[in-house]
Amino acid sequence: MINISPRQLEVFVQIALHGSVRAAAEQLYLTQPAASMALAEMERQLDAPVFARERGRLRLNARGRELLPLAQELLERYAEFGRLGSGGTQTLVGELRIGASNTVGNYRVGELLGTFVRSHPQVAVRLRVANTDAITAAMLDHSLDVGCVEGPVAHPLLESRPWRDDSLVVCAPPDHPLARKRHLKPADFAGARWVLREPGSATRATSERVLAQLPAGETVLELDQIEAIKQAVAAGLGISCLPEVAVADAVATGRLKALKTPFLDLTRKLSLLLHREKYRGAVLEAFLDASDA
Repeated sequence: MINISPRQLEVFVQIALHGSVRAAAEQLYLTQPAASMALAEMERQLDAPVFARERGRLRLNARGRELLPLAQELLERYAEFGRLGSGGTQTLVGELRIGASNTVGNYRVGELLGTFVRSHPQVAVRLRVANTDAITAAMLDHSLDVGCVEGPVAHPLLESRPWRDDSLVVCAPPDHPLARKRHLKPADFAGARWVLREPGSATRATSERVLAQLPAGETVLELDQIEAIKQAVAAGLGISCLPEVAVADAVATGRLKALKTPFLDLTRKLSLLLHREKYRGAVLEAFLDASDA
């Protein structure tokens, strides 16, 4: 009979998330030998390894990838058993791993997390900021509980829930010829020099959709941070298409000019991503309830 303990499951999950026994031991306040013994005992009971050893790091093998979401679910249910067993009056505790694309993580994090954090201060929130492709990949390998991204994500294992509307603007330095025109039209953008986000970014995808509506121009820079693009545009290196919320400060101080382009569709939806096969425990459900507020 298999008798795998919650501690062994915790060690397995933390090694899967952090890639080493040492990091898992630190997360769980264990000694490294104790964490190694817990993993070895779990693999002994399963009669199969769950990790491949690659150049000093542990990576989930096929069996481990199959077991990880089940281990996460068992730990969440174990915590809920204790909470409900005590009458459901205990403060909600645990950990929530959230992935946010750059616009959300850098400019709308208060809107995303504020209500939840104020309501559940004992839950540890781990926020990872990356582009939409990276967040999607992390959702698929179960290293995140929930994602918030800017672009459409179509994958059979992921559920996408609309969260907020978002708008972009074409911005230029105040002394740019386009910034001095009173009434812009698409033809005015012929030969424009563009500074764009990197491939894999939802803002890049929206920018490419915008460029397809305009005469041919030239991409002179690709940068992976919005703030870097703002600096490049302010320095006169080109124009860009960026989230309105991200450039509001620079526009207000006169460092950038938001161009009036009513002929362009610059709207998009921000969405929450959920794995269809992931158990949605009390912590995740509380976050989803707060995000709807």
